[in-house]
Amino acid sequence: MANPMPIQAKVAARATTASLGDYVQLLKPRIILLLVITAYCAMVVAAHGLPPFFLSLYTLLGLALSAGGAHAVNMWYDQDIDAVMARTSDRPVPQGRVPAGRSLVLGISLMAVSLVLLLVTVNLLTALLALGGFLYYVLVYTMWLKRSTPQNIVIGGGAGAFPPLIGWAAVTGQVGVAAVLMFLIVFFWTPPHFWSLALYRQDDYRRAGVPMMPVVRGERSTKLQMISYTVLLLAASVALYFTGVVGVIYLGVAVALSVGFLVMTVLLLREHAPSTQLARRTFGYSLLYLTVLFAAMVLNVRSF
Repeated sequence: MANPMPIQAKVAARATTASLGDYVQLLKPRIILLLVITAYCAMVVAAHGLPPFFLSLYTLLGLALSAGGAHAVNMWYDQDIDAVMARTSDRPVPQGRVPAGRSLVLGISLMAVSLVLLLVTVNLLTALLALGGFLYYVLVYTMWLKRSTPQNIVIGGGAGAFPPLIGWAAVTGQVGVAAVLMFLIVFFWTPPHFWSLALYRQDDYRRAGVPMMPVVRGERSTKLQMISYTVLLLAASVALYFTGVVGVIYLGVAVALSVGFLVMTVLLLREHAPSTQLARRTFGYSLLYLTVLFAAMVLNVRSF
């Protein structure tokens, strides 16, 4: 009987069948969409209305390229843990549909194109912020924090908070107080958002050896910290109103959404493994929260 095909040959064989969809998957398009939404909303608020079309197009395209590039590098670096987690095992790199090296080259190339695009069509600060977000996600979160500390998603969450700064800088050429508060909104939102996912994906992280908070500190400690960050999120979202860039309708939406989020995190204290229904609902609510909150900024932006 012939010897089984070597693993490397199998990977190479599968790589030849890679589709366009596989390469798109490397970029994590659903996350990019959320990042683009927060950036554009910041642009609208900064412009006190609709920003110029081509400025918006170039800024959002540059952001999408840099974020997609960061995600592709993340896929390259995390291929070992992605292979053992049920949520990520079907990704193109661990499945061998796309060679890891191509994912790395694609990621770096997209960031390079983003940097040039933003430098030429927008401004230097916007380009540097996009680069900063890329490096933060790749070096600080992916390569350093993710595998070394249960605070990984707390500190690393700053990477996902760069888009409002990028959008604001594209319009104004600087970073204002309102932009910093938008950054803090996303920053404080990230731990309760991601930990609600981690609560019902604990086995995945445990199997991969990733020190996610519920695995290392336990469910109760995680849930208490979720409550703390949701309180900070409430404060940051309300504080944006007092900068004068958004109106009272936004304030009402921010309070209602944040109180609802806080109630859900408090109720999580009553849920214990193996039950995960409330954790799943909290994760779904967190996605709705960020989308609706930033939409409220746009719909109630103040014109001057």
